[in-house]
Amino acid sequence: MTSLRLVRREHRVAAVALAIVTAFPLGVAFLALTAPRALAQWIVFDPTNYAQNVLTAARELQQVDNEIQGLTNQAQMLVNQAKNLTSLPLSTLTQLESSVQQTEGLISQAQNIAFNVQQIEQAFTSTYGSVSSTASDATLIAGAQTRWQNSVGAFEDSLKVQAGVVGNISSDASAMQSLVSASQNATGALQAAQAGNQLLALQSQQLADLVGVTSAKARADALAQANTATTEAESKALYKNFATLNAYTPGNVTMFNGR
Repeated sequence: MTSLRLVRREHRVAAVALAIVTAFPLGVAFLALTAPRALAQWIVFDPTNYAQNVLTAARELQQVDNEIQGLTNQAQMLVNQAKNLTSLPLSTLTQLESSVQQTEGLISQAQNIAFNVQQIEQAFTSTYGSVSSTASDATLIAGAQTRWQNSVGAFEDSLKVQAGVVGNISSDASAMQSLVSASQNATGALQAAQAGNQLLALQSQQLADLVGVTSAKARADALAQANTATTEAESKALYKNFATLNAYTPGNVTMFNGR
């Protein structure tokens, strides 16, 4: 009877200990010291070890989170590099080359005297060179006619080049607007750089047009001035030739049928 009471008592103590361990983990250490020998076979909960394990797990979780964030940053860096290496989808090179070729074509159509050093030297030797006082009237008239045609042709060429350059203004404005818009909406450094390079190319094309207009106008002015200078030289030669003629010799003049 006494043994049965002792067994029941041990069972009750074990049940109470189990409830305490479940509800209050921190009381396990106390129960381990005060429970009967029947509890010696139970697993003892160490709060210090448990806290250390939780802290270690938290640190490992933080490390994994840091690695994930690092991989995310690397992926974003690769995306940004891809954007920086993306080429500009807009190109105005063909349009700019066409404008330059048009201006060059108009300049190459220069009449009579082209933009060529040898041709200019030959023209000034034969047409704008020294004037001979013994030249015949037909020779002088032919030279004056040639110089006049050169001047008129040069002024016509100048006007054509100016008209061609003015015609490029609208296309240049359209190209500039497209390039500025592309530069502002560039997704990366390469697109912005390419848009800037094309804007510089547009500026170079406009400078080429300006050089063409200036050259054509200067050519026309130079030929007109050369014509004026040659005409003055001819006039001086003719006057000198007239002044060196024999003096006037008076003679009898018959008027009104000899009356």
